[in-house]
Amino acid sequence: MKQVESIKRIFVLCLGLIGLSMQTAVYAFFWLKIYYPLVHEPRYAGGYYVGPGLHLYFRGHLLVIAIYFVLLLFLSNTYGGLKIGYLKSMDIFLSQIFALLMVNVISYFQISLFGLALVKVYPMLELLAIQLIISFLWAVCTNWLYRSIFPARQMLLVSGEYPVDDILRKFNSRKDKYNIVKCMNIKEGIEKIEQESLERYDAVVIWDIPTQDRNKLLKFLYAHSIRVYLMPKITDVLVKGSTQMHLFDTPVLLLREYYLKVEERAIKRMVDIVCALILVVLSSPVMLITAIIIKLYDGGPVLYKQIRCTENQRQFKIMKFRSMRVDAEKDGVARLATKNDSRITPIGKFIRAVRIDELPQLFNILRGDMSFIGPRPERPEIIEQYMETMPEFAFRMKVKAGLAGYAQVYGKYNTTPYDKLKLDLAYIENYSVWLDFKLMLLTLKILFTPDATEGVEETQITALKKDIDNN
Repeated sequence: MKQVESIKRIFVLCLGLIGLSMQTAVYAFFWLKIYYPLVHEPRYAGGYYVGPGLHLYFRGHLLVIAIYFVLLLFLSNTYGGLKIGYLKSMDIFLSQIFALLMVNVISYFQISLFGLALVKVYPMLELLAIQLIISFLWAVCTNWLYRSIFPARQMLLVSGEYPVDDILRKFNSRKDKYNIVKCMNIKEGIEKIEQESLERYDAVVIWDIPTQDRNKLLKFLYAHSIRVYLMPKITDVLVKGSTQMHLFDTPVLLLREYYLKVEERAIKRMVDIVCALILVVLSSPVMLITAIIIKLYDGGPVLYKQIRCTENQRQFKIMKFRSMRVDAEKDGVARLATKNDSRITPIGKFIRAVRIDELPQLFNILRGDMSFIGPRPERPEIIEQYMETMPEFAFRMKVKAGLAGYAQVYGKYNTTPYDKLKLDLAYIENYSVWLDFKLMLLTLKILFTPDATEGVEETQITALKKDIDNN
């Protein structure tokens, strides 16, 4: 098993290196044949000679190309553009689009800096078009090759009291990578499950079983080098964020109350203010047009203000562009938006799909009510509903609410509240400035992911309390 996994890893690394090398080779051609001759020419201003052009030797060219390669590697890895066999082909291609766009924009301004003036943009657009074609073919071919060589993992699902329908649906959506061959309940006996796991499976999925049984099964599977996919409980997420200490001759895990250091708070606030100001300026034309269209559509208010909760459950008024009818909640009852919700206007569907409705929250960030990254703020009424059956929901309000967060990047709009809570706690317990930066980059990607904006299914709302109780 270890040998197979090592071969997979080497195979993926080689394919990724080939893809990055092809993209970099295209850039190298455009740099050497088009852009370097431009910046190499002597510079003139108003018909007068002002200085020589850029002159590079072989090592200089190599450095320029190497910088491009490193940037592409970093952003491709951040966006998941190298996750061959792990993501679907179109997801890999979408990730590559973002990586290439950002690297090419950076490279364009780098080249313009070399020439002390903006250079021609058309060659860069041509470069991008060629790279996108290569990227699409590479994503499709490498994923096909990977799945042809390495078939889906054959897995055994072990469950407890909680129904397996939801987790089966999630794994079945990736039949190309995961195949649940058999389901067993822990009531069948731990010994029987252990023997079954040794038969014909590549991995075991542990889903909602008592802690004592889970610990015993985990030790058995680990001893026999069997891969385990474990659905964590909230306590597991908290423990994962703990700090290992070496006070005595035995390992000690420190799980402290969450807090940000003074320097972390200062950096986070500074980043919030600078990024919010830049985005307000850049998005002001979009916000103005959106406001006019909403007003012309039904004459109602442009902005929708709503009470939400932030750090320490402090209430504030969040601002959004109105995407629903004026009488959407005329009875005063707070409701989550459902899939194909009739209350959403045609304009609202569009601005929600591309996240334009969230832009006014930039002013909430400037006021200090929100941060760029953090758990999404909820309404007090909905928080009360959740906390009736899920008291741990209060944990996510240890930090300031965010415009985007861990749950938005790695989950969906219709991810269950319990799973969103676990994702938010994963962010809180593992906070770092780098994690904030990474989530900001990934947020750009989810803006163009349709299923991240889907509403909650009616059946999900009906089964909400049952979902929470069983976890």
